[in-house]
Amino acid sequence: MASESDQSPAAKGRSWSLVDIGAGVAVLLAAAGVIWSPKLSGAVAQATGGLTPVTVLVDVRGVPVADPRALIQAAQEEGKVAIVIRNQPHGSVAIKQVLPLQRRLVAVQPNGSVVTAVDPNQATLGSLDARFVLQGQGRKSAGGVVFGNQTLKIGAPVEIEGEQFRVGGTVSGLKVGGG
Repeated sequence: MASESDQSPAAKGRSWSLVDIGAGVAVLLAAAGVIWSPKLSGAVAQATGGLTPVTVLVDVRGVPVADPRALIQAAQEEGKVAIVIRNQPHGSVAIKQVLPLQRRLVAVQPNGSVVTAVDPNQATLGSLDARFVLQGQGRKSAGGVVFGNQTLKIGAPVEIEGEQFRVGGTVSGLKVGGG
């Protein structure tokens, strides 16, 4: 008859210590952190086709610039800008085009009619008024368009940065899908 001391350790059964339980919880938390990582979820979404092209229109108004036309041309030649949404860098996005915007003056006449004209000061004072048409990857969600792991809506402030400039603008349009 075998005595109790002759049994192998595996036959006795395993008891769990606090250290074992703590190590198991740490492993589970680390695995959950990897699975819920925004960069990993973005990579998974891109690999599974969850990301689609997103066109973002950013209006930049009244930025003092010595030569606005040269800045617009330089941005178009560069072809991409870095975008910052709610102080969180998103990365680089392609510039589809940069459209100069004309400021207009509005005057109410004594007879009640309204007259508009192009602001002649815009050319002499050198301020940038432009619409940047940007193309990136994102997805549609219940709360808006998720672009760079941030929900983006019309009216949201963003910063765009190129080699020669960094300007703040406002999202004026969003389109999910091609085009």
